Amino acid sequence: KKLYPHTGKACLIGITGNPGAGKSTLTNELIGAFRQRGMSVAVVAVDPSSPFTGGAILGDRIRMQNHATDEGVFIRSFANRGHLGGLTSTTHEIVHVLDAMGWDVVLVETVGVGQDEVEVQRLVQTTVVVMTPGMGDEIQAIKAGILEIADIFVVNKADHHGADRTVREIQTMLEMSEPGNETPEREAADSSQLLDLRLVHPAKIPISLWKPTIVKTIATANQGIAGLVDAIWQHQQAFRQACRDPWFVSQRLRLEFMEIYRRMLFERGWSFLMQKKQLQTILSKLSDKTADPYTLAEESLEKLIG
Repeated sequence: KKLYPHTGKACLIGITGNPGAGKSTLTNELIGAFRQRGMSVAVVAVDPSSPFTGGAILGDRIRMQNHATDEGVFIRSFANRGHLGGLTSTTHEIVHVLDAMGWDVVLVETVGVGQDEVEVQRLVQTTVVVMTPGMGDEIQAIKAGILEIADIFVVNKADHHGADRTVREIQTMLEMSEPGNETPEREAADSSQLLDLRLVHPAKIPISLWKPTIVKTIATANQGIAGLVDAIWQHQQAFRQACRDPWFVSQRLRLEFMEIYRRMLFERGWSFLMQKKQLQTILSKLSDKTADPYTLAEESLEKLIG
């Protein structure tokens, strides 16, 4: 609470994409590029946790060892502990702390995510989606929800066969998603959701200010990194311009508040269930089939609120 008023100065960049796309190697090269420009860099790297043991390797730092002794670089790995969306449940707070501490750039590297784990866009200002050749046909590219959050597409491992085809597939997807090509049904659905309190889709920068761009890189050879950094700064300028729109700012603040509110509700609800063996009593009723889970959940909520 005390740190929050001091946030809002850092450049927040999200690095996401499929497992094995080279996110950690790319992040390592971005650290070097930002340091060459005299900027301090903090990295929040999220690793997946085992669903059985709860453990995590936290191995992303291995690829960033050449920055370990640089006082202008801070790298911290976290386990997601089953939290969906490619982040941890506390990533938002971690980023706020780093922002308030005065780091110029905060890089958030997500778990290797699937098609709809897009929470990172609600947190950062610039979302970089890393892809590699051989991702599949154009239908696969179009249906992957993760592609819709990208401000910048990075086709990494561009020296591999099929890199140009991957670029064409992304370009096709972008052309199909431009305004004017949406169906009336899609537009009507979007309009009906404007007042939905459950709305979780982040506000996009108007296409008049920014169109998603594609950058080819070979992270292992430090090729294309300068072009990626240039694209990031161009998007940052567009983001700052978009923040002049009160509606755009309010939508981002709304999502931030709703996320904090949702998490507090869950934590307090869970604490309530742990008191006086509430959960044990509920499970006993379910085992005896003397009550259904919906009624028990409603009763628990009423007790919590009342």
